[in-house]
Amino acid sequence: MSEKIYVFKRFERFWHWSQAALIITLMLTGFEVHGSYVLFGFGKAVDIHTVAAWSLVTLWVFAIFWHFTTGEWKQYIPTLDKVDAMIKYYLMGIFTHAPHPFKQTVVTKHNPLQRLAYLGFWLVISPIIWFSGWFYLFYASWAAWGVDRYLSLEWVAFFHTVGAFMILAFFIVHIYLTTTGHTVTSHIKAMVTGWEEVE
Repeated sequence: MSEKIYVFKRFERFWHWSQAALIITLMLTGFEVHGSYVLFGFGKAVDIHTVAAWSLVTLWVFAIFWHFTTGEWKQYIPTLDKVDAMIKYYLMGIFTHAPHPFKQTVVTKHNPLQRLAYLGFWLVISPIIWFSGWFYLFYASWAAWGVDRYLSLEWVAFFHTVGAFMILAFFIVHIYLTTTGHTVTSHIKAMVTGWEEVE
């Protein structure tokens, strides 16, 4: 037997889809700037990439404020409880129609593995991409800041590219996991309507 619960609030859905659109834009333009293909042209790709990056920073400021004022930040507190069960489920259980080891509720939206993945995103991927991107963007100011003796543009570009591939991997896994609900589209539908169907 299943029931529908209202899990994702309006701002949460707006933040999620806006963030997704901006990250896709950043990946498309970033890999073009890197020289992987030609889509917009180098100059336009740089401009779009810069605007999308500042837009994402602005969105995150509002999202962080919203999470802390509503208490939703608690959804991301990491835990190791049932992590092994989640790993077994994603590796084998999902293919044998085993019962899901995590029950989603309004106060626990993310399973333990998701919480650890988001922790890794905030503590590892985000600092790599944002610090390298910041130094990349303000390369002309390095001398004024007195950091030109310590930094190499090649290394900044290298770490920015590493961060980009990490985000791409995170994005691909994220897309795959959206298909692991009770139907292939149920998780995506929940992020559109806010209502999740749970057992």
